Amino acid sequence: MGEGSPQSRDLVAGLEKGLQVIEAFDQERARLTIAEVAERTGLTRAAARRYLITLTHLGYMRHDGKLFSLTPAVLRLGQSYLHSARLPRIAQPLLYRLAYSLGEAASCGVLDDGQLVCVAAVSAGRLVSTTLQPGTRVPAYCTANGRVLLSHLPPEEVERYLSSVAPERITAHTIVHRERLAVEIARAREQGYCVVDQELELGLRTIAVPLRNFRGDIVAAMNVSVHEGRMPLDTLVERCLPAMVKIQAELSALL
Repeated sequence: MGEGSPQSRDLVAGLEKGLQVIEAFDQERARLTIAEVAERTGLTRAAARRYLITLTHLGYMRHDGKLFSLTPAVLRLGQSYLHSARLPRIAQPLLYRLAYSLGEAASCGVLDDGQLVCVAAVSAGRLVSTTLQPGTRVPAYCTANGRVLLSHLPPEEVERYLSSVAPERITAHTIVHRERLAVEIARAREQGYCVVDQELELGLRTIAVPLRNFRGDIVAAMNVSVHEGRMPLDTLVERCLPAMVKIQAELSALL
């Protein structure tokens, strides 16, 4: 195929709409009616019903009366990525070494449509946050991995992101002003790492660095997460950053 967007005749509209139906379900909307699915996807109620029935037949959906919900079979889609993509397979053993050398949790994430998606994680025996699990999606603006990745986007893409995002005050520490976020993103680029203190979850402190491939392109970010009661901010940088830089260099040679 050539560069640019594909022709509409080359797209399978049914597949696109079926995936939209699956994506209509999330943590806040775990069970939906046909009408709610139609509203969230832009489909007619008749079309939404057909897609829900088809997905139920294929085992990806179940229904209880008028309410539909996803089944664990949907996890196969994510597992296909985790098992086939190079990044999680290469990063996981080095994350393991990093996490256990520090006695803290470590994870690796990528940007997807303005969100940070965790693709590999190791807890080292400490469950710091439920968001540090492969497959979880969190806002990029309030995470260390997210800000590191945003900081290496072209300036026009950063401006576009900041103009479109609607930051939510998740905790009392969350930065929600776009001008302040722009400053923090620029700081992450300048210093080569980013620290976020309890902006996503109370008690969660995180430091992140970018991950480059052998060509020098930023392909992901890696973080170490600690509980704020166990490690002050200055100690977080002093203790964790040197170990992260070593793993960062090793991963860059492999990616």
